[in-house]
Amino acid sequence: MTEFSPAERDAMDRALDLAARGLGSTSPNPSVGAVILAADGTVAGEGRTAPAGGPHAEVAALTAAGDRARGGTAVVTLEPCDHTGRTGPCTQALIAAGVTRVVYAVADPNPLAAGGADTLRGAGVDIARGLGEQRAGHLSRYWRTAVRRGHPYVIWKYAATLDGRSAAADGTSKWITSERARADVHALRGEMDAIIAGIGTVLADDPALTVRVPGLHRAPLRVVVDAAGRTPPGARVLDDAAPTWIATAAEVGAGADGRVDLEKLLAALYTRGVRAALIEGGPTLAGAFLAAGLVDEVVGYVAPKLLGEGLAASGPAGVTTISAAIDLELTDVTRMGPDLRITAVPRRRS
Repeated sequence: MTEFSPAERDAMDRALDLAARGLGSTSPNPSVGAVILAADGTVAGEGRTAPAGGPHAEVAALTAAGDRARGGTAVVTLEPCDHTGRTGPCTQALIAAGVTRVVYAVADPNPLAAGGADTLRGAGVDIARGLGEQRAGHLSRYWRTAVRRGHPYVIWKYAATLDGRSAAADGTSKWITSERARADVHALRGEMDAIIAGIGTVLADDPALTVRVPGLHRAPLRVVVDAAGRTPPGARVLDDAAPTWIATAAEVGAGADGRVDLEKLLAALYTRGVRAALIEGGPTLAGAFLAAGLVDEVVGYVAPKLLGEGLAASGPAGVTTISAAIDLELTDVTRMGPDLRITAVPRRRS
């Protein structure tokens, strides 16, 4: 079993914090954190991945460390990349800086960039993997899942009453959940590269689909799934607060039902650099994504209220009998003021 020093453990905690801060700002690159320890074990420099085209975390940390990196240790949340893209390989930067040990949390699944550990080992650098693996795996799940399959990690977010209603019988829905829960939704939006809504939601609610968190500047791509191009010219999603794509069936491709082909939509988003997407608003769209098996995670904000009737959180999802129910595994339940945030992932059937 690999042994890690207290200084390396502290450095990994800090690197993971740095990676968490970058979520939503680095795609199509992963959000990575790095800390350089000098030969005496003290922190010499730190950094996190800049927006696409800027320095990777390791290079930012090496720049901050300067000559103190020589003979030291690089602690990184992801295996250093080994390819030349918009920037050079991080492996070569580490070798040139004279780093003698690299500790990283999780391997790079991208075939274009993987192999960094082998390159470093071949240059005589001591390699250790696995420190902080659990948290690093969680933080990087959007990017790692997306690059393995070629379309974004998809989260369906909804807000509902305890009896599963997202709007009352008269269509009113503001506000089902508390201000605390709504603030948490905006924080979640800030981690995303795209926010997806159906045309029904745009016509009914005219949402802005923007991130409103004090001190956090994020503008995820707003995507309206609008098969026939019915988005009105004055819709809020067409303002200049964030970029918007009106995804029509003519542009993306239509499924057998004439609606936008969701798999093609996700593939197109991937080519646009989207690695994490949030489905917001619209039971019809949510049901379609669920029926197609395209939801990776569900985040539900449940308020202690009852309506008895009204709009359900999800529309038809291809389930007609209890044995065909979409089975979920709870991964987190957190109190949000008077509400609950429930996070779950679909159990993959064998």
